[in-house]
Amino acid sequence: MKKILVPVGTMESGVNNLRYAIDFATITGATVYVVNIYREFSKVAGLTKVNELMMQDSADILANLLAQVDIQEVEVIAKPIKGDPFEAISRISKQLQIDLIILSPQSVEIKDEVYLGHITGKIVKQTDIPLLIVPKDYLFRKPETILLAFKRGYFEKENVLAPLKEMAQLFNSKINLLHVITPDVAEDDTPMDPELLAMQSSFMETENATIFQGVLEHFQSHHPDMLCVLRRKRGFFQKLLEKNSILKKEFHTSKPLLILKGQE
Repeated sequence: MKKILVPVGTMESGVNNLRYAIDFATITGATVYVVNIYREFSKVAGLTKVNELMMQDSADILANLLAQVDIQEVEVIAKPIKGDPFEAISRISKQLQIDLIILSPQSVEIKDEVYLGHITGKIVKQTDIPLLIVPKDYLFRKPETILLAFKRGYFEKENVLAPLKEMAQLFNSKINLLHVITPDVAEDDTPMDPELLAMQSSFMETENATIFQGVLEHFQSHHPDMLCVLRRKRGFFQKLLEKNSILKKEFHTSKPLLILKGQE
């Protein structure tokens, strides 16, 4: 994980996420790219001056952000980016070959009942890049234990678990497996991926209606420092994110959430 992207929505979440990313990068040796995205107005409408002001405001936000954070010895590159937030993040992630995106659960929303806001939710639903959702005011600490919660333990694509394995190796983390058997997979007897089983420090099976209910039931007994889930095309997050947002009553966690792309 040598290239980390930190999109900044608000100053408060931006400071928190940038500090987390820098502490992360001091261990991994990564370069941190921090971006603020502004919308560009049509030049045809004679709004060129407005666009220049928007870009300057975006640059000022980044400058103020960097002034509040000790970047230590980490290479931090800050840049204002124009465009739609989701499209801009997708574009720059591809251009820079980003390995990990660090996000806030809520980018601009202030409703307490919302866990993942509209922009973050859309990124979760549509990007293939590993995402790390960092709770508000969460201070970086090495994840000694990572809880991987999943329904199906086999993968059609290779390297699905590579980001998790890399993170576990970087931080010397133990990986605890939580196999949540939900009604839609109760009859699935496909053998689990040997690579998955080889990663485990512990293994537990539970029967629940959803992944979230399984996590809630066993979270305290595992007491993980990080939660990891797989995003599948027709899976739990896809159903929740039909409107690009998730309420806390549907899913939430007080720990950093690592989201990996599973199979289609």
